[in-house]
Amino acid sequence: MAASSRLLALLAVIVGLYIASTFELPIVPAVRQNAVAVYSAVRQALNPKPAKEQSSQAVFPSSDSTHGSEVAGAQEGSQAVFTSSSSARAAYTRHIVAVGDLHGDYGNAQKVLEFSGVVDSAGNWTGDVDFFVQTGDIIDRGDDTIKLFMWMESLRVQAAKTGGVVLSHLGNHEVMNQIGDWRYVYPSEIETFGSVAARQKMLSTGRIGRAWAQNYTATSRLPLHPHLGPPNTPFPPPLHFQKDDSEEDENSRFYEPNEPLSHSALSFVHGGLSPTFSNLSPFPTKINALSSSLLAKLQNRPQPLPHPPHQYPGLPQGTTREEVELYDANGPFWYRGWATDNEEKACADVEKVLARTGTRRMIMGHTPDFTGIVSRCDGKIIIIDTGISHAYGGALSALSIHYTFTPVDSEEGEHRWIEREVVSALYVDRQETIVDQERELVGDFRFDEVL
Repeated sequence: MAASSRLLALLAVIVGLYIASTFELPIVPAVRQNAVAVYSAVRQALNPKPAKEQSSQAVFPSSDSTHGSEVAGAQEGSQAVFTSSSSARAAYTRHIVAVGDLHGDYGNAQKVLEFSGVVDSAGNWTGDVDFFVQTGDIIDRGDDTIKLFMWMESLRVQAAKTGGVVLSHLGNHEVMNQIGDWRYVYPSEIETFGSVAARQKMLSTGRIGRAWAQNYTATSRLPLHPHLGPPNTPFPPPLHFQKDDSEEDENSRFYEPNEPLSHSALSFVHGGLSPTFSNLSPFPTKINALSSSLLAKLQNRPQPLPHPPHQYPGLPQGTTREEVELYDANGPFWYRGWATDNEEKACADVEKVLARTGTRRMIMGHTPDFTGIVSRCDGKIIIIDTGISHAYGGALSALSIHYTFTPVDSEEGEHRWIEREVVSALYVDRQETIVDQERELVGDFRFDEVL
């Protein structure tokens, strides 16, 4: 009779634990301890053995869990184990939207950002994307300069509140205006500032100039996975420069061959990253340092009379050779080779640049195609200037990148993942897939987000 009572008590405890696990209720330590005690007592009553032969026991996690649990079993000679049914290896996603040259057209810019999911109908950040990237040339050829730059700064603040990021780049037209080269400035746009002097002040030490200095870079390296660090983590890391340069592959010193995610990143720039540009590495650190230095010299000099009608001011006194190279035709603000070179040359050259920058594809504006976004060399070169501004009358477009990193069950106990990247061109009336690639990877990867 006593044994039957204990058996009923055991069943009651097991049923209670089953209910708790099924409905994901917490199992407190007292319940665990009572279950162990009742289970042991019933086993002893139903099948008495000397203490030294009681080799089996009920094992429970020592810490509380708010996740569901499953009763693994309480059979003779085995362990009763309560294990968590939740997986620590959750799928990781990252969504990026990039937009090219806007050239003074707030209305068309808002249309593009709205249909690409970056902003709502009121022009406010939706929180539906992780990164919004603009590749420069917001200024010139239109009247909405002030409105556009103030909007970008507002979106930057809104994005940060929801964990999003706005990455902004200087285009050749931003630098031209800072130099005093106003060939593409409309008189009606100058009127929105109030005067030539007021425009010069706002672009140098005023709100727009300060935004350029603080929040705009010449180029960016955006990792698709947080294992590679936050945006603009330099590649290669300083340690890589200590490697022996005598290795067979001339590019291998720029990356770790055994690191499967080393090139799971994108580069963004206005013009292009020339294969012969001498300051590619470390990327993007070197280029951005030169850009910041040149911008500071331009902003801090007495503002010259704008050209036209006055003489072209040129670069400021004290500009270094590297800064001159940064702004010349082979530099990141002006380079057009990725748009103009033949396919064979472009596809050979892009491999060299991707290896040196730790990226898998390059995204840029500057050279417009009014019919749509251009993809070359299997999506390794993507040119997103489609003449959005009414000054051109081109296609309204945005580039969308959806990245997923999904765990795969493995009987060998290895950490396996499916990495997938889908790159699409978005238009008002359609969406076109440019890249849809996936691969399986093995490894332990960091998922901590540090921005």
